[in-house]
Amino acid sequence: MSAFPFEIHAVDGAARTGTLKTARGDIRTPAFMPVGTAATVKALYPEQVRQAGADILLGNTYHLMLRPGAERIKRLGGLHEFMRWDGPILTDSGGFQVWSLAGLRKLTEEGVEFQSHIDGSKHQLTPERAIEIQADLLGADISMQLDECTNFPCTEDEARASMEMSLRWGQRCKTAFGERSDQALFGIVQGSVLENLRKASAQGLVDAGYDGYAIGGLAVGEGLETMCNVLDFTIPELPDDRPHYLMGVGKPIDLVEAVARGVDMFDCVMPTRSGRHGQAWSDFGPVNLKRAEFAEDAEPLAPEIDCPASRDYSKAYLHHLVRAGEYLAAMLLSWHNVAYYEDLMARMRAAISAGEFDTFAADFRSRWADGQAKRN
Repeated sequence: MSAFPFEIHAVDGAARTGTLKTARGDIRTPAFMPVGTAATVKALYPEQVRQAGADILLGNTYHLMLRPGAERIKRLGGLHEFMRWDGPILTDSGGFQVWSLAGLRKLTEEGVEFQSHIDGSKHQLTPERAIEIQADLLGADISMQLDECTNFPCTEDEARASMEMSLRWGQRCKTAFGERSDQALFGIVQGSVLENLRKASAQGLVDAGYDGYAIGGLAVGEGLETMCNVLDFTIPELPDDRPHYLMGVGKPIDLVEAVARGVDMFDCVMPTRSGRHGQAWSDFGPVNLKRAEFAEDAEPLAPEIDCPASRDYSKAYLHHLVRAGEYLAAMLLSWHNVAYYEDLMARMRAAISAGEFDTFAADFRSRWADGQAKRN
């Protein structure tokens, strides 16, 4: 019996919409989680993130254990109080940093020894420590098992060894997590792009039993078509009555294609990272506000979105802010991008509820292709 009930309200093909009920509030699915790596969604107030439509945020174990320190956050009341966010928080276990910071870590069966990218200090992250940090010190509503993200491309032997270690680490995480009534633990499917390994990973996780199931090791260079193929043969192996979470994804077209295949939850740094670099997202792809064509464009970015950054500022003004290097550019564009992503999820929820998701997805693919053709 999961700590958090998951109610599916409507299904259209493989796409579904529902509600994940947590101790700190409901999460409407499909859901996009803005990334608050260091206890902040970059350039936004918590109130702006909530106003944009987010039900849940993501925090990162690795970064928070280094600065300001998980024990310090615990002494200050836990992550929710520390960052003034009273809704649900999901924390990444640090497994992605096992992959992305390969030059600064030593990997063994016991866990991972990190060399801090901040000051060079040594830190040990085991499955047990990952659960202690996430569930006990930070107070995450949803904790993720510690896993090893496989490189792409890699050999089948490398992918198998990584996947099997992740299964063993997952079992240790489950033991450390125990039974909790107000917190949940998700397992992570690994196996690179290989069908036999993904299925074996999924079966091992399902046999162990988790509150939700994530698909990790994608958005690491394999491309949209391959990612979709992996989802096609992985998601049918996961329980229908638990959330399916695609980690670290992605562009708007990625979200639409993944929802079409039965994904319920997403996170990605792209909205705020793009905002800091002068890009605004739309159904047609990224809009580069640095371009001279916007210098006298008096139209807003997206007046149909209920967000001041999308509705109340002209592209000409945003162009000026970006070209001038003003802080407000990153703030407004990040706010718009988060609101756009949340609006996209709301539109998908509505389309699924109405039994019109196929039409929605086809129209979206057409707009995306038109935008790509113009950019090329």
